Amino acid sequence: MASHRGAVPADQIGCAVLTVSDTRTEADDESGLLIRTLLETGGHPVPFYAIVPDDPVAIRAGVTEIVERRDVRALVVTGGTGIAPRDVTIESIGSLWTRELPGFGETFRALSFAEIGPPALLSRATAGVIATTFVAVLPGSKAACRLAMERLILPVLGHAVALIGPER
Repeated sequence: MASHRGAVPADQIGCAVLTVSDTRTEADDESGLLIRTLLETGGHPVPFYAIVPDDPVAIRAGVTEIVERRDVRALVVTGGTGIAPRDVTIESIGSLWTRELPGFGETFRALSFAEIGPPALLSRATAGVIATTFVAVLPGSKAACRLAMERLILPVLGHAVALIGPER
């Protein structure tokens, strides 16, 4: 992974994973497990993991609780980014953004398009900053999570957290 001048070391970036699903449990949440494993393999502590239902109130409450934690500087949300009626993650957290990063979603969809073709355009994956926490919102697909984590999030996370500024 590329190292950026001034990047915060991985072991100093506490990360949280939030899975949005009406059907997943900790036993079968493959995407959530993959994200946690990739973060931990990259040296990031993961002090928080949870599953919330595809419900705007639950999603917003879960994200708000996490970004208020002092031991979390980055949050990866998986699920609810498509166009089905129950895919409400984007709408649920839209008003929470301090700064949204449209380039993340654009780049993710371009990379995904190269792998799966036109269905990539149906993803509303995005990233940004909420308060002082880097937040990435990914599809529920394990392959999509691997792509985003390996190609986009892990290579830039230390630099992003450094740019966001000091912990609360």
